Amino acid sequence: MQVDLKNRVALVTGGSGAIGRIICVYLARAGARVVASCSHMDAPSAKALQKDAHDNGWNIALQPFDVASFKDTQQAVDAITADHGQIEILVNGAGITRDAPLKRMSEEQWDQVISVNLDSVFNTCRTIAPGMAESGYGRIINLSSINGQKGQFGQCNYSAAKAGMHGFTMALAQEVAAKGVTVNTISPGYIDSPMIQAVPEEIRDNIKKDIPAKRFGQPRDIAAAVTYLCSEQASFVTGVNLPVNGGHFIH
Repeated sequence: MQVDLKNRVALVTGGSGAIGRIICVYLARAGARVVASCSHMDAPSAKALQKDAHDNGWNIALQPFDVASFKDTQQAVDAITADHGQIEILVNGAGITRDAPLKRMSEEQWDQVISVNLDSVFNTCRTIAPGMAESGYGRIINLSSINGQKGQFGQCNYSAAKAGMHGFTMALAQEVAAKGVTVNTISPGYIDSPMIQAVPEEIRDNIKKDIPAKRFGQPRDIAAAVTYLCSEQASFVTGVNLPVNGGHFIH
């Protein structure tokens, strides 16, 4: 399927991460003018993405900001709009983990995960979605998680945030559907990334055995799903949660 996103302005939060950077590349290859966001502390490593993009002729810019801050998000969106034009595609991929069983989870661990993983979705959508609706076009994709569907030991904060993300998706989809804006969720399963590679090999092997596809997903699997949901072919798809997990959790 050929996806044409020529000159569409796309913002990818968490764009310098293992999955986010491949999403940026896929959207740029489809012709979008991509802005990758990262936290201020990750800005140096994110510059490597910019260099790769420049070397390969991809249109990927960098805009560091704190997605957990509504004010910082507003200022960043204003800057992106001034430099590149109105944002037409929004991919909410920023996320962190602060794992602990609930009985040992601190208030700070809870607040940090909810702020970065869920408050950020409100911050970006509240700032960007009205402009999409006014112009009559928009694509919003929120990256949730398999653990937002089935839960996970030690991740009450993460699972709650990721489940809340899809509730947000379903509600906003109904508000903007008549305005030409689609809002969808993608729930990745276990993806081959530095996060999964940090898990002890024995545990990784046990996880893989439980995946019907008998492999971990690749960042490109998520990027391909994002690209499809951004396409004109997906214009009648909204409010859905698309699991990309190799059959690990079917619901």
